[in-house]
Amino acid sequence: MQRMKEDIKNRSYHSAYLLYGEEDYLKRLYRDSLKNSVLDGSDEMNYSYYEGKDIDLLQVREIADTLPFFSDYRVVLLENSGLFKSANDLADYLPGMPDTTILIFVEKEIDKRNRLYKYVSKEGLAVEMKPMSSRDMKLWVTGELRSAGKQMKENTIEYLLSLIDNSMIHVQNELEKLIAYVGVRPEITREDVDAIASVQVTGQIFQMMDAVASGNKEQTMKLYHDLLEIRESPMSILYLLSRHFNILLQLKEVGGISKGEMAKAVGVPPFAVGRYLAQAKQFTSTKLREMLEQCIEMEYLFKRGRISDQIGVELLLVQFTGG
Repeated sequence: MQRMKEDIKNRSYHSAYLLYGEEDYLKRLYRDSLKNSVLDGSDEMNYSYYEGKDIDLLQVREIADTLPFFSDYRVVLLENSGLFKSANDLADYLPGMPDTTILIFVEKEIDKRNRLYKYVSKEGLAVEMKPMSSRDMKLWVTGELRSAGKQMKENTIEYLLSLIDNSMIHVQNELEKLIAYVGVRPEITREDVDAIASVQVTGQIFQMMDAVASGNKEQTMKLYHDLLEIRESPMSILYLLSRHFNILLQLKEVGGISKGEMAKAVGVPPFAVGRYLAQAKQFTSTKLREMLEQCIEMEYLFKRGRISDQIGVELLLVQFTGG
């Protein structure tokens, strides 16, 4: 990550970058910083974006071979392509790619035995974006608050983080809500956290999934609008739903281990495992996979601007309840 920071600062770039791992916030942050640095204000004519596992690699090569217009570089961004977990010949193309093209790959999972990974990690720059340690997360939160002219006692920060999974996107969303909630008041207190933060959101996601399991569309939609009322964004709700389905699915597929081991495997507090297990029994693995795939597809439509986020999540919930 430090090497990538230096590339951005010095405007001296590798031909290919791979940003991978679990921390979506950091992947998006460095993806956008790298893209903006390379393009240096040039228009979208020198930028191409591809997403998904059905990318036409011939088209990618043709774009990559095209010289930039009135700019030093052309950027080609590929997200969630699956190219680092499947056989492909892109590694054979990259050595001959024009020096004026920068490829940026953003992936959730990779296989380090993959030929493309081996090439990018050797000739380009492959950076794993891991969740922050507790100490680093507290320092980051302090910095975000300082930038907004706010402060929070260390034990209050620890309390807030105990209520939220270790995702910077989710933490940032909670901070934005808290900053808006306190207005001009400089300090955010534990009482503010209790009034706004995600502990009640997590509880309502559980209730929402109970309503989905019973096919109660009216209750499902009521809980969704309650979340909107407490300033939870539709994108954050979609993230929480996706995470919830993923946890339930993982718990249905593990067996023969203790609840403590289950908690560690799926990333939830040990005391919450029993509640997740009970809810998982209300869904089949097939149904959970289907709902998770629908969430991923809806996020894709958001990014493409084909549907608004609030309406998109409403449509998802209607589908989940059989509407």
